[in-house]
Amino acid sequence: MSAKYLVKGARPLGGEATDILIEDGRIASLGSGTSGDAQVIDADGLIALPGLVDLHTHLREPGREDAETVETGTRAAALGGWTAVHAMANTDPVADTAGVVEQVWRLGRQYGWVDVRPVGAVTVGLAGERLAELGAMADSAAGVRVFSDDGHCVWDPVLMRRALEYVKAFDGVVAQHAQEPRLTEGAQMHEGEVSAELGLAGWPAVAEEAIIARDVLLAGHVGSRLHVCHVSTAGSVEILRWAKTRGIDVTAEVTPHHLLLTDELVRSYDPVFKVNPPLRTAADVQAVREALADGTIDIVATDHAPHPVEAKDCEWGVASMGMTGLETALSVVQEAMVDTGLLTWEQVATRMSHAPARIGRVSSQGRPIAVGEPAHLTLVDPAARWECDPAVQATMGRNSPVRGRTMHGSVVATIYAGRATVLDGKLNEALLEVPL
Repeated sequence: MSAKYLVKGARPLGGEATDILIEDGRIASLGSGTSGDAQVIDADGLIALPGLVDLHTHLREPGREDAETVETGTRAAALGGWTAVHAMANTDPVADTAGVVEQVWRLGRQYGWVDVRPVGAVTVGLAGERLAELGAMADSAAGVRVFSDDGHCVWDPVLMRRALEYVKAFDGVVAQHAQEPRLTEGAQMHEGEVSAELGLAGWPAVAEEAIIARDVLLAGHVGSRLHVCHVSTAGSVEILRWAKTRGIDVTAEVTPHHLLLTDELVRSYDPVFKVNPPLRTAADVQAVREALADGTIDIVATDHAPHPVEAKDCEWGVASMGMTGLETALSVVQEAMVDTGLLTWEQVATRMSHAPARIGRVSSQGRPIAVGEPAHLTLVDPAARWECDPAVQATMGRNSPVRGRTMHGSVVATIYAGRATVLDGKLNEALLEVPL
């Protein structure tokens, strides 16, 4: 779809206001410009960021279309300012073959709201017993470069070593869900004072930290890339710092909910706060914020995990774990990191666009806002305030942990591949008429 836009008065990375002309899917010019035949987008007072890239999204399709589909999840992603998402492998069937990852990739292209990059499973069926077809998925049309059994830990050290060795052949990365299963059997929340008072089985911090410690040593030993999913404890941060000072090729992510919320919320017994890894203590929240600020944690990733209403609207003990986040992540980052002075908007761009694109090897995304670059942009109003109402969100999931909360900043427009998927905070439904 050919489109031409003149973004008037935007502030790239929070800097000086300028005009951005977009034509033929690329940034044609920067500076004062006239509209001509271009559609004008009034961006006065708005921050322009490179399109956001999520390294950790659950789109559920195929097999769990009662929770989310590629279409609904990518519509939610566009509204949240994302121009690329990595779709996790815990679908049904599991994305452990070239056929399944290509199916997810083609669905993403069909709907055209964002760039959908499938994540391949590390082991067959996520069972942790034998390696999946890593090479075939890498060579497929989807070009998979990120592999993860997320939702399950690759607990066998021999299998983990083999996976790390295997992905070196095509510059892939193994993204580990760090959870020692024997230490977390039956766990319902973070193990600490609150779990003791409530009488709920605890998920100890050491169950995360032990796996991270093992895996950074393995990655260093074989000289491979390791990515650690949803880091949540202060101890994990210290292990990552140690590994990076020794030159081990490890990256890590933190979720918006682990930057903002604590285990004190579990006192309500509201299953919306049940998540894996669990919400931790205020000290852990402070530690992961500081780690994101100093670069020990490289990126923010949503771990967007929608569930059917009945899986969350039930008693705590049987509720599913997981939270939505695509439509609220940037607002949470603004509240927790920008408004507190821990990050600048330029640093937000690094942690939510440049770095995740680099880790996922998505060369067309996470690019600078510069002439000739692909036009993937997010326009944010940092002064906006709005109340989170899951009932009106595009995702099928209603399990937002920030529901009813006043959010900081809002996405006004999202431009993906030179097409405005979101305008004035609403989906540009006219794009449905013309495929990407």
